[in-house]
Amino acid sequence: QVQLVESGGGLVQPGGSLRLSCAASGSMFTIRAMGWYRQAPGKERELVATMPNSGNTNYEDSVKGRFTISRDNAKNTVYLQMNSLKPEDTALYYCNADLRMSYWDRFHEVWGQGTLVTVSS
Repeated sequence: QVQLVESGGGLVQPGGSLRLSCAASGSMFTIRAMGWYRQAPGKERELVATMPNSGNTNYEDSVKGRFTISRDNAKNTVYLQMNSLKPEDTALYYCNADLRMSYWDRFHEVWGQGTLVTVSS
């Protein structure tokens, strides 16, 4: 069974920075993509940033130029560097991985438990 464990959330003032980390552990064959999603109170979960194995990144418009996604494939880890944080970035941030657990397995998504980011003065 594969687990995704996020860390790095917390309380930060507007304009501040945080770095989220997510490590995938367990038995798996290959990861095709990793990414971050977020869900603010009363809103639906939305994509923040994704990074497939090709390295082509995809960002939600409101975070472009402020957030940077990166991966360490050797460690099965994805990071999200968040700069110039705004109150509207406040949300529960979820890690996501598109993977298969064996050669015969289909690709499927696995989710972390989420880490809370609060941007407030």
